[in-house]
Amino acid sequence: MKKCLNYVDKNSTQTLQEGLDEYYAVNSDLTHPNTQPSDFSKILLAHDVGHIIYGCDTDMYDELKLLPLSWWTSECTFQEYLKMRKNPAVDVMYDDLIKRHGVVWLYSSIILVLPRLIPNLILLWFKTRNRKNRVPFLEFESLLNRSLLDIRQEFELLDLIK
Repeated sequence: MKKCLNYVDKNSTQTLQEGLDEYYAVNSDLTHPNTQPSDFSKILLAHDVGHIIYGCDTDMYDELKLLPLSWWTSECTFQEYLKMRKNPAVDVMYDDLIKRHGVVWLYSSIILVLPRLIPNLILLWFKTRNRKNRVPFLEFESLLNRSLLDIRQEFELLDLIK
């Protein structure tokens, strides 16, 4: 069982960099962006930063929640995601999940999580419609030394985090 993660606390005052360090310490079996070519690593790192900013763990519920939440509140819109989907880095993330748990777990957990997730996604969609102030996705470096609480307040994310 994972220890309680500070970055998932919606009122966490740790910096984004501290949250990222915590994320990598707890998820050492995931592919680290530093081990990948630069075009891959930028997308992997942006995804990992998304986990921290949105207070998402790596369980299936949070993994499935993270993607649409990013589309609706960050510079990584659905159209941008489709462009990035052509990059093999996205496949590395799926491969990590399969390596960690297996194919049967991956698809069965998706099916088991969807009934609980879909109502929350509908609520999140209503809360995030017509959003103008979007979280940086690939260009997040200016946020690394800021507190998560400050980032979440600036981008109006607190009511989207459990």
